[in-house]
Amino acid sequence: MARCCSVLAAFLFEYDTPRIVLIRSRKVGLMNRAVQLLILAYVIGCCYAYFAEEEMEPPTTTLAKWVFVWERGYQEVDSVVSSITTKAKGVTTTNTSQLGFRIWDVADYVIPAQEENSIFIMTNLIVTMNQTQGFCPEVPDSTSTCESDANCSAGSTGTHSNGVATGRCVPFQGTVKTCEVAAWCPVEYDAEVPRPAFLKAAENFTLLVKNNIWYPKFNFSKRNILPNITTSYLKSCIYDAVTDPFCPIFRLGKIVADAGHSFQDMAIEGGIMGIQIRWDCNLDRAASHCLPRYSFRRLDTRDLDHNVSPGYNFRFAKYYKDLAGTEHRTLIKAYGIRFDVIVFGKAGKFDIIPTMINVGSGLALLGVATVLCDIIVLYCTKKRYYYREKKYKYVEDYEQGISDSEMDR
Repeated sequence: MARCCSVLAAFLFEYDTPRIVLIRSRKVGLMNRAVQLLILAYVIGCCYAYFAEEEMEPPTTTLAKWVFVWERGYQEVDSVVSSITTKAKGVTTTNTSQLGFRIWDVADYVIPAQEENSIFIMTNLIVTMNQTQGFCPEVPDSTSTCESDANCSAGSTGTHSNGVATGRCVPFQGTVKTCEVAAWCPVEYDAEVPRPAFLKAAENFTLLVKNNIWYPKFNFSKRNILPNITTSYLKSCIYDAVTDPFCPIFRLGKIVADAGHSFQDMAIEGGIMGIQIRWDCNLDRAASHCLPRYSFRRLDTRDLDHNVSPGYNFRFAKYYKDLAGTEHRTLIKAYGIRFDVIVFGKAGKFDIIPTMINVGSGLALLGVATVLCDIIVLYCTKKRYYYREKKYKYVEDYEQGISDSEMDR
Protein backbone atom coordinates (compact mmCIF):
# COMPACT_ATOMS: atom_id res chain seq x y z
CA MET A 1 0.00 0.00 0.00
CA ALA A 2 2.81 2.34 0.91
CA ARG A 3 4.57 1.55 -2.38
CA CYS A 4 1.42 2.38 -4.36
CA CYS A 5 1.08 5.68 -2.52
CA SER A 6 4.69 6.57 -3.24
CA VAL A 7 4.27 5.76 -6.95
CA LEU A 8 1.10 7.86 -7.09
CA ALA A 9 2.80 10.72 -5.27
CA ALA A 10 5.72 10.54 -7.69
CA PHE A 11 3.29 10.68 -10.63
CA LEU A 12 1.38 13.64 -9.22
CA PHE A 13 4.13 15.70 -7.62
CA GLU A 14 7.18 15.14 -9.82
CA TYR A 15 8.03 16.94 -13.06
CA ASP A 16 10.56 15.92 -15.72
CA THR A 17 12.40 18.54 -17.72
CA PRO A 18 14.98 17.85 -20.46
CA ARG A 19 18.61 18.21 -19.60
CA ILE A 20 21.23 18.76 -22.28
CA VAL A 21 24.17 16.39 -21.94
CA LEU A 22 27.04 16.58 -24.43
CA ILE A 23 28.44 13.07 -24.95
CA ARG A 24 31.84 13.00 -26.59
CA SER A 25 31.64 9.62 -28.33
CA ARG A 26 32.46 8.80 -31.92
CA LYS A 27 30.05 5.86 -32.07
CA VAL A 28 27.10 7.74 -30.62
CA GLY A 29 27.84 10.86 -32.65
CA LEU A 30 28.12 9.00 -35.94
CA MET A 31 24.96 7.03 -35.19
CA ASN A 32 23.06 10.25 -34.47
CA ARG A 33 24.20 11.87 -37.72
CA ALA A 34 23.48 8.71 -39.72
CA VAL A 35 19.90 8.56 -38.44
CA GLN A 36 19.41 12.27 -39.16
CA LEU A 37 20.72 11.81 -42.69
CA LEU A 38 18.35 8.88 -43.28
CA ILE A 39 15.40 10.98 -42.12
CA LEU A 40 16.46 13.87 -44.35
CA ALA A 41 16.86 11.50 -47.28
CA TYR A 42 13.32 10.21 -46.68
CA VAL A 43 11.79 13.67 -46.31
CA ILE A 44 13.62 15.41 -49.14
CA GLY A 45 14.20 12.36 -51.31
CA CYS A 46 17.88 12.84 -52.02
CA CYS A 47 19.28 10.22 -54.35
CA TYR A 48 21.11 9.78 -57.61
CA ALA A 49 18.62 8.51 -60.17
CA TYR A 50 16.76 9.31 -63.31
CA PHE A 51 14.18 11.96 -62.76
CA ALA A 52 10.88 10.12 -62.46
CA GLU A 53 8.90 12.71 -64.29
CA GLU A 54 11.10 12.52 -67.37
CA GLU A 55 8.86 9.60 -68.43
CA MET A 56 6.28 12.25 -69.24
CA GLU A 57 8.61 13.77 -71.80
CA PRO A 58 9.50 12.34 -75.19
CA PRO A 59 12.05 9.51 -74.82
CA THR A 60 14.81 11.53 -76.47
CA THR A 61 14.94 14.11 -73.65
CA THR A 62 15.53 11.76 -70.69
CA LEU A 63 18.13 13.42 -68.38
CA ALA A 64 19.83 12.42 -65.13
CA LYS A 65 19.13 14.50 -62.05
CA TRP A 66 21.01 14.70 -58.76
CA VAL A 67 18.19 15.62 -56.42
CA PHE A 68 14.41 15.37 -56.70
CA VAL A 69 11.39 15.35 -54.41
CA TRP A 70 9.74 12.04 -55.17
CA GLU A 71 6.32 12.68 -53.69
CA ARG A 72 6.28 16.42 -54.47
CA GLY A 73 5.07 17.25 -50.96
CA TYR A 74 5.40 20.95 -51.74
CA GLN A 75 2.43 20.78 -54.13
CA GLU A 76 -1.32 20.93 -53.81
CA VAL A 77 -2.89 17.95 -55.60
CA ASP A 78 -6.07 17.53 -57.64
CA SER A 79 -7.73 14.47 -59.22
CA VAL A 80 -8.61 14.25 -62.90
CA VAL A 81 -12.07 14.84 -64.38
CA SER A 82 -12.44 13.10 -67.74
CA SER A 83 -14.71 12.53 -70.72
CA ILE A 84 -14.36 9.85 -73.40
CA THR A 85 -15.60 9.39 -76.96
CA THR A 86 -14.68 6.48 -79.22
CA LYS A 87 -14.93 5.70 -82.92
CA ALA A 88 -14.23 2.36 -84.61
CA LYS A 89 -13.30 1.85 -88.25
CA GLY A 90 -12.93 -1.20 -90.44
CA VAL A 91 -14.77 -3.21 -93.11
CA THR A 92 -14.73 -6.95 -93.81
CA THR A 93 -16.72 -9.56 -95.78
CA THR A 94 -18.06 -13.03 -95.00
CA ASN A 95 -19.56 -15.75 -97.20
CA THR A 96 -21.49 -18.53 -95.45
CA SER A 97 -24.28 -20.94 -96.39
CA GLN A 98 -26.63 -19.33 -93.85
CA LEU A 99 -26.04 -15.63 -94.58
CA GLY A 100 -24.44 -15.78 -98.02
CA PHE A 101 -22.04 -13.06 -99.11
CA ARG A 102 -22.18 -10.12 -96.75
CA ILE A 103 -20.26 -6.92 -96.07
CA TRP A 104 -19.76 -5.87 -92.44
CA ASP A 105 -19.08 -2.26 -91.52
CA VAL A 106 -19.17 -0.17 -88.33
CA ALA A 107 -22.97 0.01 -88.25
CA ASP A 108 -23.12 -3.80 -88.17
CA TYR A 109 -20.55 -4.77 -85.54
CA VAL A 110 -20.56 -1.80 -83.08
CA ILE A 111 -23.46 -2.46 -80.70
CA PRO A 112 -24.88 -0.11 -79.52
CA ALA A 113 -23.65 2.78 -81.62
CA GLN A 114 -22.51 4.75 -78.53
CA GLU A 115 -21.74 3.77 -74.94
CA GLU A 116 -20.35 5.70 -72.00
CA ASN A 117 -16.57 5.28 -71.75
CA SER A 118 -16.66 1.97 -73.66
CA ILE A 119 -17.34 0.37 -77.02
CA PHE A 120 -18.45 -3.16 -77.94
CA ILE A 121 -17.04 -4.79 -81.08
CA MET A 122 -18.90 -7.92 -82.21
CA THR A 123 -16.44 -10.63 -83.30
CA ASN A 124 -18.62 -13.77 -83.38
CA LEU A 125 -22.32 -14.55 -83.60
CA ILE A 126 -25.04 -17.19 -83.75
CA VAL A 127 -27.91 -16.16 -86.05
CA THR A 128 -31.46 -17.53 -85.95
CA MET A 129 -33.29 -16.16 -88.97
CA ASN A 130 -36.96 -15.64 -89.84
CA GLN A 131 -38.44 -16.26 -86.41
CA THR A 132 -42.19 -15.83 -85.96
CA GLN A 133 -44.37 -16.25 -82.91
CA GLY A 134 -45.96 -19.70 -82.83
CA PHE A 135 -45.56 -23.25 -81.52
CA CYS A 136 -42.40 -25.34 -82.01
CA PRO A 137 -40.26 -27.96 -80.22
CA GLU A 138 -37.86 -26.83 -77.53
CA VAL A 139 -34.11 -27.39 -77.90
CA PRO A 140 -33.18 -30.79 -76.40
CA ASP A 141 -31.64 -30.81 -72.93
CA SER A 142 -32.08 -32.70 -69.66
CA THR A 143 -35.35 -30.90 -68.85
CA SER A 144 -37.00 -30.63 -72.30
CA THR A 145 -36.61 -34.13 -73.81
CA CYS A 146 -39.70 -36.30 -73.51
CA GLU A 147 -41.35 -39.56 -74.61
CA SER A 148 -45.01 -38.58 -74.25
CA ASP A 149 -47.24 -35.67 -73.27
CA ALA A 150 -47.12 -36.92 -69.68
CA ASN A 151 -43.51 -35.75 -69.48
CA CYS A 152 -44.45 -32.15 -70.34
CA SER A 153 -46.12 -29.72 -67.95
CA ALA A 154 -48.37 -27.15 -69.63
CA GLY A 155 -47.63 -23.53 -68.73
CA SER A 156 -44.23 -24.25 -67.22
CA THR A 157 -41.20 -22.10 -67.95
CA GLY A 158 -37.59 -22.51 -66.96
CA THR A 159 -34.72 -20.07 -66.65
CA HIS A 160 -33.15 -21.58 -69.78
CA SER A 161 -36.31 -22.25 -71.79
CA ASN A 162 -37.14 -20.36 -74.98
CA GLY A 163 -40.88 -20.14 -74.36
CA VAL A 164 -43.93 -21.38 -72.42
CA ALA A 165 -44.61 -25.15 -72.51
CA THR A 166 -47.89 -26.23 -74.14
CA GLY A 167 -47.90 -29.68 -72.54
CA ARG A 168 -47.37 -31.60 -75.79
CA CYS A 169 -44.42 -33.83 -76.72
CA VAL A 170 -43.46 -33.32 -80.38
CA PRO A 171 -40.59 -34.45 -82.66
CA PHE A 172 -37.52 -32.23 -82.73
CA GLN A 173 -35.19 -33.94 -85.21
CA GLY A 174 -35.24 -37.58 -86.22
CA THR A 175 -36.26 -39.76 -83.29
CA VAL A 176 -35.62 -37.07 -80.66
CA LYS A 177 -38.72 -35.57 -79.05
CA THR A 178 -38.98 -32.45 -76.91
CA CYS A 179 -41.73 -30.53 -75.16
CA GLU A 180 -43.48 -28.02 -77.38
CA VAL A 181 -43.31 -24.32 -76.44
CA ALA A 182 -45.10 -21.17 -77.47
CA ALA A 183 -42.18 -18.99 -78.54
CA TRP A 184 -40.38 -17.23 -81.36
CA CYS A 185 -39.94 -20.16 -83.75
CA PRO A 186 -37.69 -21.77 -84.71
CA VAL A 187 -36.00 -21.48 -81.31
CA GLU A 188 -32.33 -20.59 -81.08
CA TYR A 189 -29.86 -23.48 -80.98
CA ASP A 190 -26.57 -22.25 -79.50
CA ALA A 191 -24.92 -25.48 -78.40
CA GLU A 192 -21.74 -24.72 -80.32
CA VAL A 193 -19.93 -21.42 -80.73
CA PRO A 194 -18.51 -20.91 -84.26
CA ARG A 195 -14.78 -21.56 -84.54
CA PRO A 196 -12.83 -19.65 -85.74
CA ALA A 197 -14.57 -16.39 -84.94
CA PHE A 198 -17.07 -15.22 -87.57
CA LEU A 199 -15.48 -11.74 -87.80
CA LYS A 200 -11.87 -12.78 -87.24
CA ALA A 201 -10.78 -9.89 -89.49
CA ALA A 202 -11.76 -7.52 -86.66
CA GLU A 203 -8.18 -7.94 -85.44
CA ASN A 204 -7.18 -5.26 -87.95
CA PHE A 205 -10.00 -2.83 -87.14
CA THR A 206 -8.95 0.44 -85.50
CA LEU A 207 -10.29 2.40 -82.57
CA LEU A 208 -9.95 6.16 -82.11
CA VAL A 209 -10.10 7.24 -78.46
CA LYS A 210 -10.69 10.93 -77.76
CA ASN A 211 -10.06 11.89 -74.15
CA ASN A 212 -10.55 15.34 -72.63
CA ILE A 213 -9.31 15.95 -69.08
CA TRP A 214 -9.78 18.80 -66.60
CA TYR A 215 -8.20 19.58 -63.24
CA PRO A 216 -10.79 21.94 -61.73
CA LYS A 217 -8.65 23.11 -58.80
CA PHE A 218 -6.06 24.52 -61.23
CA ASN A 219 -8.47 25.23 -64.12
CA PHE A 220 -6.19 23.17 -66.36
CA SER A 221 -7.57 21.19 -69.31
CA LYS A 222 -6.04 19.14 -72.08
CA ARG A 223 -6.84 16.31 -74.47
CA ASN A 224 -4.97 13.29 -75.75
CA ILE A 225 -4.98 14.63 -79.31
CA LEU A 226 -1.92 16.77 -78.71
CA PRO A 227 -1.37 20.22 -80.30
CA ASN A 228 1.29 18.90 -82.67
CA ILE A 229 -1.03 16.24 -84.13
CA THR A 230 -2.40 17.22 -87.56
CA THR A 231 -5.35 15.85 -89.52
CA SER A 232 -3.11 14.11 -92.04
CA TYR A 233 -1.06 12.52 -89.26
CA LEU A 234 -4.22 11.32 -87.50
CA LYS A 235 -5.37 9.56 -90.66
CA SER A 236 -2.18 7.51 -90.94
CA CYS A 237 -0.82 6.90 -87.43
CA ILE A 238 -1.28 3.75 -85.35
CA TYR A 239 -0.34 3.60 -81.68
CA ASP A 240 2.93 1.90 -80.81
CA ALA A 241 4.49 2.15 -77.35
CA VAL A 242 7.98 2.63 -78.82
CA THR A 243 7.65 4.36 -82.18
CA ASP A 244 4.40 6.31 -81.76
CA PRO A 245 3.32 6.47 -78.08
CA PHE A 246 0.98 9.47 -78.43
CA CYS A 247 -1.15 8.38 -81.38
CA PRO A 248 -4.78 7.99 -80.14
CA ILE A 249 -5.67 5.36 -82.78
CA PHE A 250 -5.28 1.73 -81.71
CA ARG A 251 -5.38 -1.51 -83.68
CA LEU A 252 -7.65 -3.96 -81.85
CA GLY A 253 -5.29 -6.91 -82.27
CA LYS A 254 -2.40 -4.86 -80.85
CA ILE A 255 -4.44 -3.86 -77.79
CA VAL A 256 -5.14 -7.50 -76.92
CA ALA A 257 -1.57 -8.57 -77.73
CA ASP A 258 -0.08 -5.84 -75.49
CA ALA A 259 -2.23 -7.22 -72.65
CA GLY A 260 -0.66 -10.65 -73.19
CA HIS A 261 -3.57 -12.44 -74.94
CA SER A 262 -4.46 -13.74 -78.39
CA PHE A 263 -7.10 -11.76 -80.25
CA GLN A 264 -8.28 -14.77 -82.28
CA ASP A 265 -8.82 -16.84 -79.11
CA MET A 266 -10.57 -13.97 -77.35
CA ALA A 267 -12.77 -13.22 -80.37
CA ILE A 268 -14.49 -16.64 -80.23
CA GLU A 269 -16.31 -16.17 -76.91
CA GLY A 270 -15.60 -12.50 -76.25
CA GLY A 271 -14.17 -10.68 -73.28
CA ILE A 272 -13.52 -7.28 -71.72
CA MET A 273 -10.39 -5.21 -72.33
CA GLY A 274 -9.30 -2.15 -70.39
CA ILE A 275 -7.59 0.77 -72.16
CA GLN A 276 -5.94 2.69 -69.33
CA ILE A 277 -4.96 6.33 -69.81
CA ARG A 278 -2.81 7.81 -67.08
CA TRP A 279 -2.38 11.57 -66.69
CA ASP A 280 0.19 12.54 -64.05
CA CYS A 281 0.96 16.23 -64.48
CA ASN A 282 3.43 18.50 -62.71
CA LEU A 283 1.89 21.90 -63.37
CA ASP A 284 4.98 23.71 -62.09
CA ARG A 285 6.42 22.74 -65.45
CA ALA A 286 5.25 23.65 -68.95
CA ALA A 287 1.88 22.25 -70.06
CA SER A 288 3.64 20.42 -72.90
CA HIS A 289 5.10 18.00 -70.34
CA CYS A 290 1.61 16.85 -69.28
CA LEU A 291 1.17 13.84 -71.56
CA PRO A 292 -1.02 10.71 -71.57
CA ARG A 293 0.40 7.24 -70.95
CA TYR A 294 -1.46 4.23 -72.34
CA SER A 295 -1.55 0.68 -71.00
CA PHE A 296 -3.80 -2.32 -71.63
CA ARG A 297 -5.23 -5.06 -69.45
CA ARG A 298 -7.78 -7.83 -69.80
CA LEU A 299 -10.50 -7.22 -67.21
CA ASP A 300 -12.68 -10.34 -67.37
CA THR A 301 -11.49 -13.39 -65.45
CA ARG A 302 -9.87 -16.02 -67.60
CA ASP A 303 -8.92 -19.13 -65.60
CA LEU A 304 -8.12 -22.19 -67.71
CA ASP A 305 -8.63 -24.49 -64.71
CA HIS A 306 -12.13 -23.12 -63.96
CA ASN A 307 -13.58 -21.69 -67.14
CA VAL A 308 -17.34 -21.65 -66.46
CA SER A 309 -19.42 -19.16 -68.47
CA PRO A 310 -16.42 -17.52 -70.17
CA GLY A 311 -16.30 -14.44 -72.34
CA TYR A 312 -18.91 -11.79 -73.03
CA ASN A 313 -22.12 -12.13 -75.06
CA PHE A 314 -25.70 -10.89 -75.29
CA ARG A 315 -28.70 -11.18 -77.61
CA PHE A 316 -30.52 -8.63 -79.72
CA ALA A 317 -33.06 -8.86 -82.54
CA LYS A 318 -33.90 -7.08 -85.76
CA TYR A 319 -37.66 -6.94 -86.46
CA TYR A 320 -39.54 -6.62 -89.74
CA LYS A 321 -42.90 -7.50 -91.33
CA ASP A 322 -43.59 -9.39 -94.53
CA LEU A 323 -46.10 -8.36 -97.20
CA ALA A 324 -48.88 -10.16 -95.31
CA GLY A 325 -48.18 -8.11 -92.18
CA THR A 326 -46.72 -11.02 -90.19
CA GLU A 327 -44.03 -9.91 -87.80
CA HIS A 328 -40.63 -11.60 -88.15
CA ARG A 329 -37.32 -11.15 -86.47
CA THR A 330 -33.69 -12.18 -86.85
CA LEU A 331 -32.23 -13.13 -83.48
CA ILE A 332 -28.49 -12.61 -83.01
CA LYS A 333 -26.44 -13.91 -80.12
CA ALA A 334 -23.43 -11.60 -80.29
CA TYR A 335 -20.01 -12.47 -78.91
CA GLY A 336 -17.41 -9.76 -78.82
CA ILE A 337 -14.92 -7.63 -76.98
CA ARG A 338 -15.95 -4.66 -74.90
CA PHE A 339 -13.22 -2.03 -74.63
CA ASP A 340 -13.52 0.01 -71.43
CA VAL A 341 -11.52 3.25 -71.36
CA ILE A 342 -10.29 3.98 -67.83
CA VAL A 343 -8.77 7.40 -67.12
CA PHE A 344 -6.90 8.16 -63.91
CA GLY A 345 -4.14 10.43 -62.66
CA LYS A 346 -3.43 13.53 -60.61
CA ALA A 347 -1.92 16.97 -61.03
CA GLY A 348 0.17 18.97 -58.58
CA LYS A 349 1.17 22.61 -58.29
CA PHE A 350 3.29 24.48 -55.74
CA ASP A 351 1.41 25.80 -52.72
CA ILE A 352 2.84 27.31 -49.54
CA ILE A 353 0.47 25.48 -47.14
CA PRO A 354 1.43 21.86 -48.00
CA THR A 355 5.06 23.03 -48.23
CA MET A 356 5.03 24.34 -44.65
CA ILE A 357 3.15 21.28 -43.38
CA ASN A 358 5.64 18.88 -44.90
CA VAL A 359 8.65 20.93 -43.78
CA GLY A 360 7.26 20.96 -40.23
CA SER A 361 6.64 17.22 -40.34
CA GLY A 362 10.18 16.63 -41.56
CA LEU A 363 11.68 18.73 -38.77
CA ALA A 364 9.57 16.88 -36.21
CA LEU A 365 10.86 13.57 -37.53
CA LEU A 366 14.41 14.66 -36.73
CA GLY A 367 13.49 14.20 -33.08
CA VAL A 368 13.43 10.46 -33.74
CA ALA A 369 17.23 10.51 -33.95
CA THR A 370 17.51 11.92 -30.41
CA VAL A 371 15.05 9.39 -29.01
CA LEU A 372 16.83 6.47 -30.69
CA CYS A 373 20.25 7.60 -29.48
CA ASP A 374 18.94 8.10 -25.92
CA ILE A 375 17.57 4.56 -25.89
CA ILE A 376 20.88 3.08 -27.04
CA VAL A 377 23.02 5.24 -24.72
CA LEU A 378 20.89 4.78 -21.60
CA TYR A 379 19.93 1.12 -22.00
CA CYS A 380 22.28 -0.66 -24.42
CA THR A 381 25.85 0.59 -23.89
CA LYS A 382 28.31 -0.66 -21.26
CA LYS A 383 28.50 2.82 -19.70
CA ARG A 384 24.73 3.20 -19.44
CA TYR A 385 24.77 3.78 -15.64
CA TYR A 386 27.40 6.49 -16.01
CA TYR A 387 25.38 8.19 -18.76
CA ARG A 388 22.19 7.97 -16.69
CA GLU A 389 23.93 9.68 -13.80
CA LYS A 390 24.92 12.51 -16.09
CA LYS A 391 21.55 12.58 -17.87
CA TYR A 392 19.29 12.79 -14.81
CA LYS A 393 19.60 15.11 -11.84
CA TYR A 394 17.21 14.85 -8.93
CA VAL A 395 16.16 18.18 -7.37
CA GLU A 396 13.92 18.59 -4.33
CA ASP A 397 11.16 21.21 -4.24
CA TYR A 398 12.72 24.65 -3.60
CA GLU A 399 10.17 25.72 -0.96
CA GLN A 400 10.43 22.42 0.83
CA GLY A 401 14.19 22.80 0.86
CA ILE A 402 13.94 26.25 2.53
CA SER A 403 11.57 24.94 5.22
CA ASP A 404 13.89 22.11 6.08
CA SER A 405 16.88 24.48 6.42
CA GLU A 406 14.90 26.79 8.74
CA MET A 407 13.96 23.88 10.93
CA ASP A 408 17.58 22.93 11.15
CA ARG A 409 18.32 26.38 12.62
